Amino acid sequence: MGKSALIVIDMINTYDHPDAELLVPSVQEAVPHVVSLLERARSAGVPVIFANDNFGQWRSHHGELVETALAGPRSELVRPVRPDGDSLFVIKARHSIFYETPLSYLLNRLGVDHVVLTGQVTEQCVLYSALDAHIRHLRVTIPKDAVAHIHEDLADAALLMMERNMGATITTADAARF
Repeated sequence: MGKSALIVIDMINTYDHPDAELLVPSVQEAVPHVVSLLERARSAGVPVIFANDNFGQWRSHHGELVETALAGPRSELVRPVRPDGDSLFVIKARHSIFYETPLSYLLNRLGVDHVVLTGQVTEQCVLYSALDAHIRHLRVTIPKDAVAHIHEDLADAALLMMERNMGATITTADAARF
């Protein structure tokens, strides 16, 4: 058995998109749980990897994305979960954290065989990332209180699909094991 990594999906966000107002209440609920996972992972020496959209800003680097989000109108959602100096960062262009990114290579180099996925959006990026992790034979854990959704009914269905169809462990942030 290898080791675990905590992957934070799309939490560096300006919330300047059509579904933002539907998403924000769920993000507000999830942020304290994401913070708890970050603290636990960092204190245990578990790799923390941020996988984040670049929002079409192809000349941007991760520091610029963080600065832009922190300067945005929802900085209170970004500040508590921002990467620290030890965090790793992967830029993604589409829904899955694996699609056209070096994440598979990075996880292999780190000896990771278990990913704990947190972030947003449960029924989109988290779901597709969990599927891509599953087909790569990675064990997947989803702390349901540390993922945010746009549509609660779709998020509930996505969590059920991840558990039943992909063998993901659905738990809470406090019960998640690295």
